[in-house]
Amino acid sequence: MRSGVIAQKVGMTRIFTDAGEHIPVTVLRLENCQVVGQRTAEKNGYTALQLGVGRAKVKRLTRSERGSFAVANVEPKRKVAEFRVSPDNMVDVGAEFTADHFVEGQFVDVSGTSIGKGFAGGMKRHGFSGLRASHGVSISHRSLGSTGNSQDPGKVFKGKKMAGHMGDVSVTTQNLRVVKTDADRGLIMIRGAVPGSKGGWVLLRDAVKRALPDTAPKPGAFRGAAEDAKPAKQAEPAASETPAAEPADGGDKE
Repeated sequence: MRSGVIAQKVGMTRIFTDAGEHIPVTVLRLENCQVVGQRTAEKNGYTALQLGVGRAKVKRLTRSERGSFAVANVEPKRKVAEFRVSPDNMVDVGAEFTADHFVEGQFVDVSGTSIGKGFAGGMKRHGFSGLRASHGVSISHRSLGSTGNSQDPGKVFKGKKMAGHMGDVSVTTQNLRVVKTDADRGLIMIRGAVPGSKGGWVLLRDAVKRALPDTAPKPGAFRGAAEDAKPAKQAEPAASETPAAEPADGGDKE
């Protein structure tokens, strides 16, 4: 199980295939999504990664939040989320995920906060048909109708579908296909609609009901201090070979 990422919803557009077919896509921006903490089985009883994205003002953080970011040695983040991962897919703190963490054609689950609609009636909120247009119905054509049940139990049950606040709740849309990724610009294009408004944060994970493609990178696609140090280590043997070659050349000249 790999880690998910926190992305920002840019908006919707469409892209065209070579056959001329247009595909409606939602564009998500993945920028400065860093690992700010780890949860291990020895210390916490489970394995997970804590990711942060965006930039937050220090004066708006609590003392504990400032301390956690200082321990991780990363700048304060505006949005923080936790993703469960398997022990073999842990990533070092400070690593930054890139858009090629997901591959074209794979399915993902997207979680976000739906757009708030305010107070809505039963027809808009739950799809009720409303009352009849005639036959004694006057004024209350869009009302709910009866919500009671005679004298037993003589009350309205909890959870009854009625008028009330609509939207502004957590919504997860499953099995959305990744159409295209752009690692240079940090863009991920998802086919179809994604919950949330423009500029809102969404959580992007591998689909739980679909198999992960073999081409997907494990533990993920990211850049960080550990990755940047690899080329320097590989260059050390080449540097040690150069001085050893000089005496050989000098011996031939003698």
